[in-house]
Amino acid sequence: MGGSAATTAKYRASMDSEPSAARRPRPLDGIRVLDLTRVLSGPHCTRMLCDLGADVIKVEPPDGDMTRFANPRVNSLASYFIQQNTGKRNVSLDMAKPEGRQVLLQLAEQCDVLVENFRPGVMERMGLGYEAVSAIHPRIVYASISGYGQTGPWVHRRAYAPVVGAETGVTKAQGDARARSTGITHYANDPHSHADVYTSLECASGILAALFKRERTGRGDWIDISMAQTMLYVNEHVHDHLWDGPLEADWIRSFQPGDYPVLTVANGETVVVSGHPAERGTFDRYIAAIGKPELASDPRFVDVPSRLANLPALIDVMQEWAATVTDPVTFEEVLAAHGLATGMLRTVREICDTEWAEARDVVVSVSDRGGGHVRIPNAPWRFAGAEVGVRGEPRYRGEDNHEVLRELLGLDEAHIAALDERGVLSHRVPRPG
Repeated sequence: MGGSAATTAKYRASMDSEPSAARRPRPLDGIRVLDLTRVLSGPHCTRMLCDLGADVIKVEPPDGDMTRFANPRVNSLASYFIQQNTGKRNVSLDMAKPEGRQVLLQLAEQCDVLVENFRPGVMERMGLGYEAVSAIHPRIVYASISGYGQTGPWVHRRAYAPVVGAETGVTKAQGDARARSTGITHYANDPHSHADVYTSLECASGILAALFKRERTGRGDWIDISMAQTMLYVNEHVHDHLWDGPLEADWIRSFQPGDYPVLTVANGETVVVSGHPAERGTFDRYIAAIGKPELASDPRFVDVPSRLANLPALIDVMQEWAATVTDPVTFEEVLAAHGLATGMLRTVREICDTEWAEARDVVVSVSDRGGGHVRIPNAPWRFAGAEVGVRGEPRYRGEDNHEVLRELLGLDEAHIAALDERGVLSHRVPRPG
């Protein structure tokens, strides 16, 4: 890394609530990341690196990351932005200005990783593409996130998660699954941005692999990751959609979790059971659990094809039984005794307020920069010998301009003030009171 390990360690100590002498090491201590991303696919990737211990410097243009203007918000900070960016330092500069691009190139020279999610070609036009950066810093790991990749006939298409979900078959598959259970075909966007988040996970994995490779070769690499390819990579049913061979009638194709039962118990709460009720073996577990072994000889349910043809009727039988079970806990106890997993249909708030969430530190409170706190999800990893998870606080745009440029580039206050005066640097830090 081009930066000073001592200054990084000093920053790390200030970011953790524990005294530096007592703090356990983080897996990515000493790694510095230049984060040129916005919205979700990139910011969640760099949040992962931050939670693993990297010093992440988020660079925003003068108009800021779009998520800064989301709601809800407190003290001029959007909770959406807080969730993805807490713990990162923040620099704001104008990359439309040559001086801004030069500062960015100098910052990249002092970092181990650069992550960007501009449309393909934008970084190259600014003189900040992989070739330009690696020419001055061959050890850098440079990651580019885009909708359809840096090559190919769709390279310049705009892409957000709903578009990618539609293009890669996910939106249609979800609608078709709903149609099978309701009889009504209706296609709708998923409320969650799966293409963004899955891509961020795959990007972070690629970055970690490239850092490991760099330890052996001494050179960095360029990671070109496509949201559309990611959605195919994480779709466990692609093999089935592409299958052209013969099919055996007595098997469930690719497990079909969209058909798993959603039932209501006596107290009105809803439960989900994992396991296809028409599947060989699983069907036997279901009928044993509900105390109806005679269903095995019912003509409607004698084999897999029959059970699939009469799946609504089979679900109705199970729902009739479920309505006699007092509550989800009792329901789970009965089905668990027959090797079936169940879960309650909960809201996010409900799961976050459980004893399980408290015991696992699933949710953490971070500063809202006004004396209060905002609750956000913690990182999911638990290391036996290292510290991981959310630390620090959300930063305002450009709040760390001076600190970062002094520390990484060795600029004095006069030089930084001149960059401020010429509009190369900008910031928006609310006035106290």
